[in-house]
Amino acid sequence: MGILIALIPAITWGSTGLVNTKMGGSAAQQTLGMTFGALIFGLAVMLFYVIPNHISLDYRIWIVGLFSGIFWAVGTAGQFVAYKDMGVSSAFPLSTAGQIVSNAIMAAAVLGEWTTIQMWIFGAIAITLVTTGALLTSARSKASKSTSTQRPAAYSHGLIALLLSTIGYMLYFVFPNLMFKVGFISKAVHEANNGASYMTAIIGPQAIGQVIGAFIIVIFVFHESEKMFQKATWRNILTGLNWGVGNLFMFISTANPAIGQATATTLSQMGVIVGTFGGIYLLHEKKTRDQMVKIVIGSVLVVIGGVLISNLSKL
Repeated sequence: MGILIALIPAITWGSTGLVNTKMGGSAAQQTLGMTFGALIFGLAVMLFYVIPNHISLDYRIWIVGLFSGIFWAVGTAGQFVAYKDMGVSSAFPLSTAGQIVSNAIMAAAVLGEWTTIQMWIFGAIAITLVTTGALLTSARSKASKSTSTQRPAAYSHGLIALLLSTIGYMLYFVFPNLMFKVGFISKAVHEANNGASYMTAIIGPQAIGQVIGAFIIVIFVFHESEKMFQKATWRNILTGLNWGVGNLFMFISTANPAIGQATATTLSQMGVIVGTFGGIYLLHEKKTRDQMVKIVIGSVLVVIGGVLISNLSKL
């Protein structure tokens, strides 16, 4: 059951790109609208689950949630800048691979989730499979590579933005469990209800941090303050609601001792399959024969890697 819950983010996050493409708008409007949707979802979780069940919402929970949300905003800003400078086809697979590797290593080395040599060996193999699969599913065609006119300076700037994005997303994922590891969050709070109480409690504060971060990004990074409250922003609330569902179940899974941070974050990145095939069949994106071959092979590798990492605890 725990693995099924951990796979929910792969479905919802994998479809996020499909939803925001349908909703339209600029990158700034999509980011802000997405955080508005996440805020609605987060406040609903707080009002209808956290408070009625008397789950702790002390100042430590608020600090963890707010910072996690701001880190997410940094990750999102960096990713959008990288998309602009490098192109989505180049930046997306590198972003996915970076998140998989950084989160798994942080969880294994810093949080101490991989406790045996066998877990490290097979965990490394699983990460390699998922990362390779993600790169293959997003590979460009041979023709597009040969006609690329990308400027080296822009590409280098995009790589720096992508590095900041990876760090931001890594901290967004890891920060709640890291605060328990360093003693800021007590064991009683962290492990109540198999971790679900703690992780649902931070969702509301986290969403507020996301909105704060999004406003800063839209005003000072994208410079689109005049477009903040146009129709496209409000349409993308649906994107945020869809994303919020995956966010909730991802964090519940990271706190579950039977799943853990490394497994939950790796399984969540399997959404690259949903996004890729959804783009082909729902958004009618054109793919060449060599791209389709890479997509099928990459999808198989992602699934094999996901199955392997979900069974590490049995080693």
